[in-house]
Parts: sequence; structure tokens; C-alpha cells
Amino acid sequence: MVEEGNALYELMNWGAMEAIVYSEHDDPHTWLGGHVTHKGVLYNTFQPTARSVSVKIKNKYYRMESVDEQGNFSVLVPGDTVQSYKLAITYDDGTTTEVYDPYSFAPLIGPEDEDRFIRGIHYEIYEKLGAHVKTVKGVKGTYFAVWAPNAQRVSVVGGFNLWDGRRNPMRKLRAAGIFELFVPGVGENELYKFEIKCTGGLTYLKSDPYEFFGEMRPNTASIVRSLDYDWTDSEWLKARKKIDTASMAMSVYEVHLGSWQRRGDGDNDYYNYREIAPMLAKYVKKQGYTHIELMPIMEHPFDGSWGYQVTGYYAPTSRYGTPQDFMFFMDYMHKQGIGVILDWVPAHFPRDAFALATFDGTCLYEHPDKRLGEHPDWGTLIFNFGRPEVTNFLIANALFWVEKYHADGIRMDAVA
Repeated sequence: MVEEGNALYELMNWGAMEAIVYSEHDDPHTWLGGHVTHKGVLYNTFQPTARSVSVKIKNKYYRMESVDEQGNFSVLVPGDTVQSYKLAITYDDGTTTEVYDPYSFAPLIGPEDEDRFIRGIHYEIYEKLGAHVKTVKGVKGTYFAVWAPNAQRVSVVGGFNLWDGRRNPMRKLRAAGIFELFVPGVGENELYKFEIKCTGGLTYLKSDPYEFFGEMRPNTASIVRSLDYDWTDSEWLKARKKIDTASMAMSVYEVHLGSWQRRGDGDNDYYNYREIAPMLAKYVKKQGYTHIELMPIMEHPFDGSWGYQVTGYYAPTSRYGTPQDFMFFMDYMHKQGIGVILDWVPAHFPRDAFALATFDGTCLYEHPDKRLGEHPDWGTLIFNFGRPEVTNFLIANALFWVEKYHADGIRMDAVA
């Protein structure tokens, strides 16, 4: 414990530390990380299961003092500049690690991004929100960002931090209500969710609205995933631009991938996207169809909905494989001369607690007036189309499937 008279004592922000301990801080970077003071550079970290922590700067270690019993550690280092550093941590079980501090990195979302999103015209917003594997200042990790303007606090949680919402609280960008954090060391295929503390203290675990990949139902965690893929359909894309769609003859085969062909060896006997592609292409060509229309392949929790109650608008369902597996499917169809139309559901979404419903403790994606926000026939929620950030979510999503998955068309469901 830091006592009065210690050089650190007068630099302590006890209110900020208490807010972090109770996971209520919406701008943790104002305390955590390195900060220049009149006495030197103050480094702070919160490590609730650590026995000891040191700051490592240019191979020199500065042992941090335990300033309370909850896990706050601080050290004052001579100098007037925050340098690149690592945290050397020894945990209660004796294990040790050296990691870069998430609270030493600046936001990767700028004022222009916020402004475009607020106005509903950031049509590449999926490049900013969600989870993105990046190298920042030479450090590999994943950048997490989520829109939750009415949340008291948001943390990213996963196996990398013991699913503990105290460990990685995110910084709120106040103009747009976006919470963000770069977490070094987190890479592909890590499971994650956002832990959201609402005004009033209730806490929810939510999957990422902009996830690129999600767990196989009934599990609901999001999965860090890049969208890297070596496409080979350039000739198709070039030819597509020259087609006179007003006069071209089309014959469309509507198909639900999960029931068109099954292995017949259990409940989850689905073929992978890569396996079903040649079988489906052969059938479609034999029957003389020019296009297939896929019933929604976006992630959804209930098989019986056939994909029409979407929870992961930016994720192809993991029932049939990974994002790259679905890219292979699209690529293969194009090389076989078959166009692909995707069913898309912008009208409503299900009430599942892990997804979009009351996302930050308020009616964020759905309309707050129950007369306009609840579908009387399907028991689902209706998007608030008057909110620019919501229409941005949807418009960007339609464009996403064209840009990232080379879809040839979008068929909008239930918009009569």
C-alpha cells in the first residue's frame, strides 16, 4: 500500500482507481498507462491476480508498487516522455509473462470516422468497428471497437483475460459513443464478447454486432478473424460489369444450404461450404440455372428460422465453415459461370439476449416505440430506421457482402 509521504502518494487518483476496480470507468486511459507528471513519468496498471509487476523500458526493469489490495500497481520513472514499454507480470500461481500495455496505444478511430458514422454515411464502418487483427507501432494484436453510446462502461472479454470485465475496460469516444481498445497479443481465432455495464449497474455479455465469424450454435461468442483470401474470379467480375441486367435472361434457383444436401450422420451433419460448392454447381448447371439465391447465410441461432432471424449480420454462419470457406464457395460458383444472390434481412432481428436486442441497456438498434419496434407476427424487433447509425449498419452491411464476398445481388426479405 502507498502511504502518505511516499513520492507516489500525491499522484494517486483514488477515484479513478476505484472506478476501475468496480469496472465503472469509461475512459480508463486517463489513469492506466504512462502519464507525464511534474515528478517524472507515472505508469499505472490494474492486474487483480498479480503478485508483482514491473515496467520494462529498454531492458531495464522498474518494479511497481502495489497501491491497494485490489490489484492497482504504480511506479514513478525518471524522465519527461512516455517510452515504449512492456509490463513484466508475475501472477499468484507463479507464472510470469511480459506483455505490451493496451493502455499505451492511441485510438485508431478518428474524428472523421466518428462524424461519418453519426451522419450515417460511413459505408466502410465494418473496417473500423468489430475486431481487427493489426500491427500498431510494431506490436501485433487486435483492435476492438463497438457502438454502445448509453453504456456506463464496456470491456472486451475473452480467454485472453479470463473473461474478466475488470481487466480490459475500453475507452469511450464521446462524439459517436464508440468504445475502443487495442489489445496486444490477441490474434486470429480468439473468442471474445463485449461486457456492457448499463446505467443502473446491470451487466450483459454481448456478441459483436460487426463480428466476421461466430461460434457454432448454441454457443454465442464472437471469433477474431481476418477476411484474407486469394480470389480467382477476376474474369467473372470484369464480365459482370458489361452485362445488360435489364435484358439479360435469368433463371434463379433458390436454395437453403443446410437442407439441400446433408451427410445423414447426426444432428450437425452439414457439408462444408467447400464441399457443397461443386455438388451444387453441377446440379445448377445441369438444370440450366444462371444464378442461385441463397437463403440467409448470415449467422443465426435457430435452425428452424432458415436464417431469416439474423444475429450476426457480418458473419457467414459457422454451420458450414469459416469465412474463407464461404469465400471459396463464392469463388467456385463464379468460376463455374454461376451468379450468387444473397437473401438479406434488413427489416427485423430476433430478441436473443446475446445479440442486438437492448444492446447497451437501451433500445439502440430497435425502435423504442413498441408500436413501431416489435413485429406482431414474428415476435421479433424492428430496426429503428430513423437513427443514422442504424441505417449505416444496414447499408454498410449490404455493401459488405458485395465488396468482401463478391455477391452478385442482394434480395431484401420482408420489406413489403
